[in-house]
Amino acid sequence: MSKKNQNIVILTGAGISAESGIQTFRASDGLWHDHRIEDVATPEGFAANPSLVHNFYNERRKQLHDPSVQPNPAHHALARLEREHDGNVLLVTQNVDNLHERAGSKNLIHMHGELNKVRCENSDNAFTWLDNLGTDTVCECCGVSGNLRPHIVWFGEMPFAMDEIQHTLDQCDLFISIGTSGQVYPAAGFAQHAKIQGAKTVELNLDPTMANDTFNESIHGPASVVVPEFVERILSGEH
Repeated sequence: MSKKNQNIVILTGAGISAESGIQTFRASDGLWHDHRIEDVATPEGFAANPSLVHNFYNERRKQLHDPSVQPNPAHHALARLEREHDGNVLLVTQNVDNLHERAGSKNLIHMHGELNKVRCENSDNAFTWLDNLGTDTVCECCGVSGNLRPHIVWFGEMPFAMDEIQHTLDQCDLFISIGTSGQVYPAAGFAQHAKIQGAKTVELNLDPTMANDTFNESIHGPASVVVPEFVERILSGEH
């Protein structure tokens, strides 16, 4: 493996989890699982009807725990890349599921939060939560009911770990975008940022995206097929 590919940053979106049975967000009709986005994915929606929001994410969490939802070959290939690549691999995901972890990825940032965590609005502490959450749930860190919210970045909120992500993009030699539309900022700007810093940029996506000209190379097809093939190229030194 040449030195120029030592530092790899990978961004994953909904497309990598869709093949595992996780329903993706579709904005064309303004609805997400038959709910208005404004009602279930904004701070204003949570303030207006916290019970609705809790029930919505309880259902998402329940879906994630369905035995039929398992990491697919794309998740496993990225975990293999982290294990076997001689350089640094950082995986940044927009997904709130735990499929990357279950496949074995460890150097991982959930920039949009995690379904299996909740956060105290008083202390801002986040902790693992696998059960249903409601307005009467007592917070384990402050002992007050009604202080917990899903550990999810909603529309209008800043994604997590942006400073760390930006620093790693500054240092990366290869940036790979997988299964994401490239239309939602700030993640949509990652490829351009990496390219300006001198990194090679590659897109692996089911279909071409509007940001296609940002990438030095675009490969189209199901993530479960194209990701393992591309990882094999990297590990064999062909890339």
